[in-house]
Amino acid sequence: MAFEKAKEYLKGYGLEDRIKVFDTSSATVELAAEAVGCEPARIAKTLSFQVGDECILVVAAGDARVDNKKYKAQFHTKAKMLSFEEVEELTGHAVGGVCPFGVKEGVKVYLDESLRRFGKVYPACGSSNSAAELTLQELECTSRYEAWIDVCK
Repeated sequence: MAFEKAKEYLKGYGLEDRIKVFDTSSATVELAAEAVGCEPARIAKTLSFQVGDECILVVAAGDARVDNKKYKAQFHTKAKMLSFEEVEELTGHAVGGVCPFGVKEGVKVYLDESLRRFGKVYPACGSSNSAAELTLQELECTSRYEAWIDVCK
């Protein structure tokens, strides 16, 4: 269901032909990189956090790790990832397929600076066996991002 929602969402931008569906799992950075055939860093992982009463998504390079000090400086709170149970309820996508496409109303998306070193990246597309090949400009447009931020090591 979340895959269909993300697919329809990207179709609205004329990018449905960029979606790749795999016979194997792409639920982790390593599995996604293997399925896509790229280096793990090019996988645009979408991390879900609770900030006050809000759910936010941070899209970062596959090899990036959240830097707690930078995160706190950006959001004025300690980094608190959503629990496994909360992810689908609050974002509209299940763990392993969380992406910035077709998320629930009110979810804010941020793009991390760690992605800027790449021309193309591969975020998930709503399921644990899909990805979309996008340029950074296409990711900016489709994610309806709030801002570029620097919260990763």
